[in-house]
Amino acid sequence: MKPILSTMAFASSVSATSCCSLLSHALSTLVSYPGQTDYNLTASSYWSLQESEIKPACIVHPSNSHHVAQGLAVIFSVDGCEFAIKGQGHNPNAGSANIPGGVLIDMTNLSLVELSNDKSKVAVGAGASWLKVYQALDSSGVSVAGGRNGLVGVGGLLLGGGISHFSARVGWACDNVVNYEVVLANGSLVNANLKSHPDLYRALKGGTNNFGIVTRFDLDTFSQGNISSTVIRNEISQRSAVFKAFTDITSAANFDTYTSLVTGLLYNSTSRLWSLSSTAVYTKPDPSPLVFAGLSAIPSISNATSITSLASLANEHATPPLNWLFATASFKPSTQLMTEIFDTLNSTLYSFNPEGGVVWSVAFEPLAGSLLTSSRTNGGNVLGVSPADKGFVLLISALWPKDSSRKAVDEIAHRTLSLVQAKAQSKGLLLGFEYLNYAAAYQHPLKSYGEANLHFLKGVAKKYDPESVFQKRVPGGFKL
Repeated sequence: MKPILSTMAFASSVSATSCCSLLSHALSTLVSYPGQTDYNLTASSYWSLQESEIKPACIVHPSNSHHVAQGLAVIFSVDGCEFAIKGQGHNPNAGSANIPGGVLIDMTNLSLVELSNDKSKVAVGAGASWLKVYQALDSSGVSVAGGRNGLVGVGGLLLGGGISHFSARVGWACDNVVNYEVVLANGSLVNANLKSHPDLYRALKGGTNNFGIVTRFDLDTFSQGNISSTVIRNEISQRSAVFKAFTDITSAANFDTYTSLVTGLLYNSTSRLWSLSSTAVYTKPDPSPLVFAGLSAIPSISNATSITSLASLANEHATPPLNWLFATASFKPSTQLMTEIFDTLNSTLYSFNPEGGVVWSVAFEPLAGSLLTSSRTNGGNVLGVSPADKGFVLLISALWPKDSSRKAVDEIAHRTLSLVQAKAQSKGLLLGFEYLNYAAAYQHPLKSYGEANLHFLKGVAKKYDPESVFQKRVPGGFKL
């Protein structure tokens, strides 16, 4: 008798083979296999090694929503056929947008960017990058709330909530979606908005890949020209002053809604040196906005400002895949807590230097009350944060070359974040919210939305996916 796991693996392999064969029959050259050019291009397009090394049995390359519907109908018809959905592939978690031995649907050919005649709306394909969106819109004098890194994909960011340079002004990026074009598990195509399928519309604002495959997002635009971007580098000895300036901005009674700020720490395990910098963006062409005066007054190594377009600011250079890790938490504003976070990180990470080294990045980002107020309009979302929850989001990320260090890096990151959260909780400064797009695989961002929102999401999933296809046959991402 075969062991149960071996039997299951064999059955999965047979399902994938059958599924790929039927997909090839239905979609012909839109399906690629290992060794073929299109397959290899998709495999090399991931941001993290953890994702790029996974080998699906075949890859579907749809170029419109009807191809997606055809493909999903085929997958639905084959018992046990598992699949994954990939946009730009910028999430580092293994299996979030890839699948070993299953079917991968690569959405990158769905990259439409079409501005309405009155410039009030833009239709964007789910596989587009934010850089492509900004490049298409900049000359029109309008923009949208989207990723700050242009290499990030439209679909992943919007389905996870989405922080943008404009968040304090217009809310989460997902709050600016006025319509989703969605392929459901059975291959049917629906539109979700305030009037049609409003429950699905709300669920998709943070509910990620649990309901269907979104093929197009229709977004509200707003007037926008060039913006101001300042990068300030400080000695690590100035951290207390920088943390205070950050907290003053974050906790201001009247948060300047044109503000976008990231204060970051960088630690190299090989040199054992910390660096400190802030990227202070003001979404008007003002080179010296008052909101950043306190931060700019701190003695610095360098302080450089440019007036630039959103596309230019978002145009980051692509790099070959490396090992990456994300983990996140959120906190109430506190200079003292930020100092204690640094002290905890320093004491935990200082003696950890795996072969090949590791670079740690620690980012602090305001969770502005104005952002959370904006989220109440246009149907609401499921993120579960309110204006009373203003504070900051913490992102811990790591970058390293050696695959053999993965377990050790994961463990120390998990342990360090747990220490930070425990310290904050003891002071009443821990917020429950975990931003899904920054979450580690072991975290539970959907649960962090709160019991009522999680119950709502489960109900929507049961209504639109009664066979639980996206729960059971899409293992990647965060499940309900």
